[in-house]
Amino acid sequence: MSTKQDNIIAKAREKLKQEVLEIENRTDISDDEKVTRIIKVFSTTCAAVAVQPIPFADIFVLTPIQAYMGTRIAAIRGVPVSESKATEIIKELAGIVGLGLLAQQLIIGAYKFIPYWGIITTIPMVFGMTYALGKVMDFYFIKKSRKEKIDPEIIKNIWEETLRQKKAEAKAKGKEYWRKLKDDSED
Repeated sequence: MSTKQDNIIAKAREKLKQEVLEIENRTDISDDEKVTRIIKVFSTTCAAVAVQPIPFADIFVLTPIQAYMGTRIAAIRGVPVSESKATEIIKELAGIVGLGLLAQQLIIGAYKFIPYWGIITTIPMVFGMTYALGKVMDFYFIKKSRKEKIDPEIIKNIWEETLRQKKAEAKAKGKEYWRKLKDDSED
């Protein structure tokens, strides 16, 4: 490898370390900003992964990514957890948000049977689901760090509101992207 490639790789590693792997150590931004950045990074990652075409395979790929997101949020909030513990917490939270999460997973799987269009429609849904899960986990870890009771109704409300909002935002951004792509191809 050339020195230029080594420098690029070193810069990428440092950026990853600063923005994801050790974000809890940063002092230049608030904990809320750290959590928001983590949720955005992992929601975008999960949405990108969701374009894989195999129906119902997403849960096996997305869950570990989402669990890792949980470990990063927990570290920021001062509640260190392992990835396996984060997976347990996701299951616990899924039980609270109920059939909404299961229904979303089934819809994502079913969409994969629609060539091309099905893959595109899963992106905003997965982005919204992961973002909502991140917000719910953040609430959960804040409460855990303060040793406060966790109200399932508040978790449901956070889930539903965030999911609705972030799916709508992702759909709007997707439409804008496709419109620009179409306009550029016509030039």
